[in-house]
Amino acid sequence: MEHIVKILEIKEAANRVKSFRVEKPAGYTFVPGQATDVSVNSAALKNELRPFTFTSLPTDPFIEFTIKQYPEHHGVTDAIHHLVPGDELVIRDVWGAIEYKGPGCFIAGGAGITPFLAILRWLYNEDRLAENTLLFSNKTIPDIIYKTELEKMLGKQAIFVLTQQEKDGYAKGPINKSFLQQHVQNFQQHFYICGPDPMVAALAGTLQQLGAHADAVVFEK
Repeated sequence: MEHIVKILEIKEAANRVKSFRVEKPAGYTFVPGQATDVSVNSAALKNELRPFTFTSLPTDPFIEFTIKQYPEHHGVTDAIHHLVPGDELVIRDVWGAIEYKGPGCFIAGGAGITPFLAILRWLYNEDRLAENTLLFSNKTIPDIIYKTELEKMLGKQAIFVLTQQEKDGYAKGPINKSFLQQHVQNFQQHFYICGPDPMVAALAGTLQQLGAHADAVVFEK
């Protein structure tokens, strides 16, 4: 089913990343970590669908998407970044993405943090975030999506990893086998991975080499 929703508010979330809060259709619900297909409500782009995860909570009176712009692609994300409040998006039925199965380590690369935002916000509101950690890899500090909020929620349990910048207080990437051995003490916990496909595939294999159970490594398939 299609729902036409008006954009209520747009905020800067990081370098080339904006959060878009839109109207929430009556009865529309989802589980943190889930996604829907989104398009711009225009004659040219209505049928150009892209999947985006919800970064708001199911209890919020609005729906939020946090979207990175790829201007070099001249596609949907670029078009969305040129919209203003009052413009419309089309959202569709909810589908499963990454499901929270219990305390563990979240590993995200760049915009791969987006499926985790609703989960982490939900756990924070439920006072259940204490046993979870985050390894979040970005090129530079300005690329870190919702850095201040993640620091507030997770404190020292959030490890920000930089791949193209060196700065005191930040880990230096990439997140690979030696990095995981240095920063992860328990490989029997759950692991949640989201980022570029090569990163996800490599880390899923590496974690199993280090002792993680295959069914405890959660990523979008």
